[in-house]
Amino acid sequence: MDEYLAAAIAAARQGLSSGGIPIGSVLVIDGHIVARGHNQRVQKGSAILHAEMDCLQNAGRHTAQEYRRAVLYSTLSPCDMCSGAILLYGIPKVVIGENRSFQGPEGYLRTRGVELEILDDPGCAQMMQDFISANPTLWNEDIGV
Repeated sequence: MDEYLAAAIAAARQGLSSGGIPIGSVLVIDGHIVARGHNQRVQKGSAILHAEMDCLQNAGRHTAQEYRRAVLYSTLSPCDMCSGAILLYGIPKVVIGENRSFQGPEGYLRTRGVELEILDDPGCAQMMQDFISANPTLWNEDIGV
């Protein structure tokens, strides 16, 4: 397994173990993980702390040139909000663990020049399916249903 996806999965498990939704993300610049994040909407009572947003917040400030060399890993396809942040900062590539449980605006990201690599990782998919089955109301809240 890709070491960066493994780090995103570890972040997702951290979120799950702290009572949240098991989605994790890491930001990689020049082959180094510069930040990790996990969905913390439940833990922090936040409307915006999806895994990707938490990861970007944890990354702190970076230059536009650094973001243009970055790869964002997420265990799940990024939603509209997170995709907007990807576009805002010019992150050129997103690696997605799986998009069966939820598919964000992947086509739109592609039309804006973002390279998407969808791994269809069975572990990511199983983790989400187990969570969704056990917590459908919380899941629907997270995705705005």
